[in-house]
Amino acid sequence: MNDILARILETKRIEVATARQMRSEADLLREAKSRKDLRGFGRAIEEKIAQGKPGVIAEIKKASPSKGVIREHFVPAEIATSYAAHGAACLSVLTDVQFFQGSYDYLRQARAACALPVLRKDFIIDPYQIVHARALGADCILLIVAALSPADLREFEEVAIELGMDVLAEVHDRAELDTALTLRTPLLGVNNRNLRNFETSVHNTLELLPAIPEGKRVVTESGILARADVALMREHKVDAFLVGEAFMRAPEPGVALQELFGT
Repeated sequence: MNDILARILETKRIEVATARQMRSEADLLREAKSRKDLRGFGRAIEEKIAQGKPGVIAEIKKASPSKGVIREHFVPAEIATSYAAHGAACLSVLTDVQFFQGSYDYLRQARAACALPVLRKDFIIDPYQIVHARALGADCILLIVAALSPADLREFEEVAIELGMDVLAEVHDRAELDTALTLRTPLLGVNNRNLRNFETSVHNTLELLPAIPEGKRVVTESGILARADVALMREHKVDAFLVGEAFMRAPEPGVALQELFGT
């Protein structure tokens, strides 16, 4: 797969241009600002960790570019309810259609089924998507440092903050980390999966830890598949996790979460 990220971003540019023709950003902004139901994404993670538990962002994902369909029986409301009952701090819902078979409705359905805060997991390249995320009900957005300029990152973070949302800034290497550290958000995701070739190593998080200052909440993402992976991270004071595939392949996602994290 030759630079999957570049292909995804090109598709996003077309999607956003089409969406703008269907509905103006001003109209979307009115809807976003009319919502009074923010749930506090970062706060939910910190509350779990304060109790001595892992802060698990449990992902709702039907498919991926590298693995194809991961879960055939895919009912977002059922999955969200299962996660909430078994110790998740938050949800992450894929809304990318073409590459991950996601849907905006999946986010709405998952959030309506439980009281957990929700991250809109997508490839944000335009403020329009951020406003749309809040209009959908998202409590947090993902900003992928590899996909954005430093100026865009700062602008997009401000848009999210103005709407009351949290921001999870995602990095893959030291250069991206240095850029992410200029942002205000305390939520710093370290993706163990290289988005250019989709290879995965949990040691990516550990290698970047020494360069991350206090005051940032490190969220390790991708490749957390076994109790040993969780133990390794928590030994290094990494207490927040974003996990999806390991749960999506299980008959009961919430039970799989409980088994992996001992929640």
